Amino acid sequence: MNKKLGLIAIAAAFTLPAWSADDHKGHDHDEKAGEHAHDAKPAHGGVVSVVKDVNYELVAKADSLALHVADHGKPVDLKGASAKLTLLSGTAKSEATLAPNGDRLEAKGKFPAGPGTKVVAVVTRPGSGPASVRFTLK
Repeated sequence: MNKKLGLIAIAAAFTLPAWSADDHKGHDHDEKAGEHAHDAKPAHGGVVSVVKDVNYELVAKADSLALHVADHGKPVDLKGASAKLTLLSGTAKSEATLAPNGDRLEAKGKFPAGPGTKVVAVVTRPGSGPASVRFTLK
């Protein structure tokens, strides 16, 4: 009997890591179990891309670009941050440099912001390495 219990305990010990492999680094899921930042909805009417559990929302208009950054739903301090965006629309290529403006990084000017435009953003924040973020405008 003791041998059987010992074998069961050993088997359980080896299967436990499989059950806990998806540890999510200690973050919770708010109200919906299993929901991740990857399922993030736009909060400012833009398009969202997630890199390393950080949400980047790009709001692109013909005369401005705004990038909102949130970590697990909380706005990130953008003091000292910047972003360089490359916009690809058909054969046209343009670039923009975004600077902090309140709770977002922003640039004013004339931009190709139509549906299908591909955007690559390199976001630099103090204390973290650059993040490469990709968007396709809708």
